[in-house]
Amino acid sequence: MPWVTGTRGAPGPPPSVGTVAAMPSLYALKPWYTRRLRLVVDRAVARGTTPDVFTAVGVAGAALAGVALALGWWLPALVLLAVRLAGANLDGAVARARGVSRPWGFVLNELGDRASDLLMLAGLAVLAARTGGDPVAGLTPLDWVLVATVAATLPTFVSLAGAGAGAPRLNGGPLGKTERCALAVLGAAVPALLTPVAVVVVVGSVLTAVVRARRIRHAPGVA
Repeated sequence: MPWVTGTRGAPGPPPSVGTVAAMPSLYALKPWYTRRLRLVVDRAVARGTTPDVFTAVGVAGAALAGVALALGWWLPALVLLAVRLAGANLDGAVARARGVSRPWGFVLNELGDRASDLLMLAGLAVLAARTGGDPVAGLTPLDWVLVATVAATLPTFVSLAGAGAGAPRLNGGPLGKTERCALAVLGAAVPALLTPVAVVVVVGSVLTAVVRARRIRHAPGVA
């Protein structure tokens, strides 16, 4: 069976490829998190549940989290973003457990992740517009959140470009979707920190894109 990067239907070479080591991030906890969800995976397999259900659950969780973030309800946002991450984890886990990984599943997984990110950051943008704040470097908190929304897409663009060239579909940090979720909750809990949170997302996303590009550059068959 080809090695799978954690995204259903996305085979690639072993994770040891390249000479640039992955930087530590919360993504390293994914195997531990998957084990905690093992009961759900087993029941889904027993019932023949399609992985697409969990993709939809993840997007729905992100949509509701976006509403909670917009209202500054950080605790519901925390719970709903945990649902979002669980859905994103379970779709691939169930697909592999059932042996139904397919290229279309990879497409749905990517679309679900991108939609979830946009819904979450849209909630932060509404919160920034509601709460206001002093400009930093000529940009308001809302401006910074919008810049962060664009910057957050950079690591994905790099990873998908690499996958198209034959490299593995890279995930993780230093600032991936798990870190973005944690920062979004922090921004909702303390709206005065929305600008610093957005700046961290911008800088972290650019750094993550660079790290992934360097790893892809050294992957066999890509250089």
